[in-house]
Amino acid sequence: MIRAVTFDCWGTLLLDSPGSDEQGYRRQRLAGIEAVLTAWGLTVSPRDLDRAYTAAGQRLARIWQDRRDVPVSRHVTALLRALDPELPGRLDAATMEELVDAYSRPALRVPPASDGGAAAVLGELAGRGCALGVVSNIMRTPGEALKAILDRSGLLAPFKVLTFSDECGIRKPDPEIFLLTLRQFGVPPEDAIHVGDDPVLDVEGARDAGMRVIQVTPTGRATGPVKPDAVVTGLGELPAALGRLGW
Repeated sequence: MIRAVTFDCWGTLLLDSPGSDEQGYRRQRLAGIEAVLTAWGLTVSPRDLDRAYTAAGQRLARIWQDRRDVPVSRHVTALLRALDPELPGRLDAATMEELVDAYSRPALRVPPASDGGAAAVLGELAGRGCALGVVSNIMRTPGEALKAILDRSGLLAPFKVLTFSDECGIRKPDPEIFLLTLRQFGVPPEDAIHVGDDPVLDVEGARDAGMRVIQVTPTGRATGPVKPDAVVTGLGELPAALGRLGW
């Protein structure tokens, strides 16, 4: 029985990979942060900002290695400390809020494309009584902004539970991020399927949580050491794949 289906965000609902968020919006983030700091009265060179962005990313990578996550306000604080360890303590709350906004919103201004078949498929699944959820790590764009992107794409409404790593503090492939989502549905893992592109974060993570997994790959062939239960090239193929799994 398939009672719930959860979806990854980057590389699945959204066609861009996580790397697009990490590097694709880097210039816009840094330009926004530079503008806020300049208005506050601090002149910072683009080179120093770029180095601080990289240093903050290295700190994040160490946190993410432990399958944990933090709000993007802490991304910004790490970047500021890389510029000047005393800087976060000198900034007022309004300026910090502007900096977090500048860091968080580039993907809202130039949103990634979504899977063209997603809206129809989500509507079909919801119409047949499936509980739908999102289980997604973030990179630099917070869950709040990703919800807005999904909403603008017409994809948000069918989802009853949205679990983003910055909001729950847990990152895939930790099985707990999947399990806490399913607990909100009241659905056991054996009655749920996760759909995602990454062979470790999605396939291994969901399998370790006791779920079945459908992997999204451009070639239609599975990648990684753990084989998914099915493979699709896009979400338009999902109903047929679910049918083969007993939906």
